[in-house]
Amino acid sequence: MKAAVVVFPGSNCDRDLAVAFRNAGADVEMVWHKDTELPAGVDMVGVPGGFSFGDYLRCGAIAANSPICKAVKAHAEQGGYVFGVCNGFQVLTETGILPGALLRNAGLKYICKTVGLEVETSQSAFTEGYNAGDVIDIPIAHHDGNYFADDSTLNALEGDDRIAFRYTDNPNGSRHDIAGILSENRRVLGMMPHPERAADSGHGGTDGQALFRAVVGQLTSA
Repeated sequence: MKAAVVVFPGSNCDRDLAVAFRNAGADVEMVWHKDTELPAGVDMVGVPGGFSFGDYLRCGAIAANSPICKAVKAHAEQGGYVFGVCNGFQVLTETGILPGALLRNAGLKYICKTVGLEVETSQSAFTEGYNAGDVIDIPIAHHDGNYFADDSTLNALEGDDRIAFRYTDNPNGSRHDIAGILSENRRVLGMMPHPERAADSGHGGTDGQALFRAVVGQLTSA
């Protein structure tokens, strides 16, 4: 299984994401934001956390217009897998790959702590390593993690079982306690919490390991 991790100016979780994929058994290549094509044979594209382009304008808005994002969007539209974490989730909403938007936290403060997430569905390559209803501990670190979508979008996400994770104690005001969502074909996941920061025993927790092992195992067997 081959993964590409995109790097923008201001990315600071790209290495963490690459290491998590590698430790799960993936072959990983880093891709610069000015590249116009993804490496040949890529199965998964990782869009990492950080502060791409300093979070000017809206978080993820400038990165979403980088040359590489056209290739990422085409990859998703062709049925490829994409995983966006934190700022990466913001980029995926700004490109339109995923619906909704990430607004300023309801408390207007940056939040950095470990939170509880309830796994809402195991019916995706990303979440099949968990059982629906499992509660896992994953770190967050964001200022604009308040997920917003209109009622019709939220109803579609709920009705199609596309909410991957919910906060057990909503830290940022996200509608429906949403922490992560899936695309219509369930091959794109965007989430604000950082499972790559909970994928090694040295990090103080390993609840994120199952996500990387599941998706790498699924794509390797495919």
